[in-house]
Amino acid sequence: MNVEQSARAWLAQDPDAVTRAELQELLDAGDTAALEDRFRERLQFGTAGLRGALGAGPNRMNRVIVAQAAAGLSRYLLDREDSPSVVVGYDARHNSDVFARDTAEIAQALGVRAYVLPEALPTPVLAFAIGHLGCSAGVMVTASHNPPQDNGYKVYLADSSQIVPPADTDISAAIDAVGRVDELPRSENYDVVGPDVAEAYRAAVAGLSGTLRGPDARPQDVVAVYTPMHGVGRDTVVDVVERAGFAPLHVVAKQAEPDPDFPTVAFPNPEEPGAMDLALALADEVGADVVLANDPDADRCAVGVRAAGRTHMLTGDQVGALLADLLLRRGVDGGYGASIVSSDLLGLQAAAHDRRWHQTLTGFKWLGKIDDLAFGYEEALGYSVAPHIARDKDGISAILAVLELAAELKTEGRTLLDRLEEIYTEHGLHVTDQLSVRVEDLSIIARAMATLRTSPPSTLGGLAVDSVDDLELGYRGLPPTDGIRLGLDATDGITGARIICRPSGTEPKLKCYIEVVVPVTSMDEARIRARDAVEAIKADLAVALGL
Repeated sequence: MNVEQSARAWLAQDPDAVTRAELQELLDAGDTAALEDRFRERLQFGTAGLRGALGAGPNRMNRVIVAQAAAGLSRYLLDREDSPSVVVGYDARHNSDVFARDTAEIAQALGVRAYVLPEALPTPVLAFAIGHLGCSAGVMVTASHNPPQDNGYKVYLADSSQIVPPADTDISAAIDAVGRVDELPRSENYDVVGPDVAEAYRAAVAGLSGTLRGPDARPQDVVAVYTPMHGVGRDTVVDVVERAGFAPLHVVAKQAEPDPDFPTVAFPNPEEPGAMDLALALADEVGADVVLANDPDADRCAVGVRAAGRTHMLTGDQVGALLADLLLRRGVDGGYGASIVSSDLLGLQAAAHDRRWHQTLTGFKWLGKIDDLAFGYEEALGYSVAPHIARDKDGISAILAVLELAAELKTEGRTLLDRLEEIYTEHGLHVTDQLSVRVEDLSIIARAMATLRTSPPSTLGGLAVDSVDDLELGYRGLPPTDGIRLGLDATDGITGARIICRPSGTEPKLKCYIEVVVPVTSMDEARIRARDAVEAIKADLAVALGL
């Protein structure tokens, strides 16, 4: 079947007037290149579910792709349970509500009891709802922090964590077996849940304050700025924070309302340059102690700290270290986990409190599978401070935990930065950074990874490369994954350094994660030494990769 035939076959089953019109226009114009772009391959369903640009054809997110995914997931569940159920949530992106409704109608008609959350809500609410309702699975329609033209489809199973192999391949095979979507049965007899589920989530998160708060903390004294980044976090965050006894948040007005076009930011990701500018300006205006941000579906959390008249944005690893420190000092038992690309500092912190440390592959789906998980984080601003609420990253409970720590420290005349320096003094200054390259041509990433595998550099930043581990072959008991780990020899006051390079699982990026560890006698000297080492490593690595 040629591309034009494929397009006409797709057109015949597409239930969406917008994408039908898009496809018909391309057919009428004879735009073979545009058709090839939409039909030459298919969005692959994997452990991240589905994610891509909205549009017609199998290489886009649309109602045909979602219907196939809903039918495939339903058949996967029906093969394993007599009476399965699924709860579906959605954010405020373009078509999220439509994709959620399609999923529920198809699942219900195929014999899977379907529930839909009553409005656009944060991803953590959906993860919580799975356990709260006793469902077999959950679906969240979101593209998280991707650009506005994207949408996505996350799948969870009954443990409230995202799918991992072999579930992803089994669901993918079931999706591939789905025929024409216009022949799938549909039913509107699914259940729209009431506000009680979101209320139960808010109560559970607000209740964490009782276990996290220091005895002398004065939460009303904390001045905090917050932005939901045009997403769905605001109402839930504001309510949880006020229930926990904090002063009302200063919300960035221009980013307060859900808006799928994200008009004030180039990318709706707190890590991207410029995304936090409005929040930082408001922090200066109100004299905030902390600045807090969610990404659009509120599963991630960014943190800034004001000191000496300016706001310092913390890295995900720094926030991870502070939250782990809070929970460890509160005596929270269990395992403390981080992804392999996150800082190794957590291992030293856990050992100092006689707690177990786990490393997993990148992605919270792996952290959620740690049996004894007490706290987990990944450097990309994802944290789980309450796995009993949901075994997924949760930017809302993370915000509450940060505020609790800030309140404790403020009563002592200190800031989050002061506590971070104390952690570094005890365990060594751990500085992390990234060399991240966004590409149009994915072959650039493949070539760079092949270069690392076949001709790894002998030195980086003046440090000898003393180990090369191909993560495709497995590493320290972890499942195989596409990545390379380079260990660097300790020298000249640097006690350790490593780089992990991998293709992004959600964006067309090559990501290289760098960590340098320096012992602290003078914090200023340690920072200079570590930063110089990181910059030298980045420069040499870019050359070695041909970037």
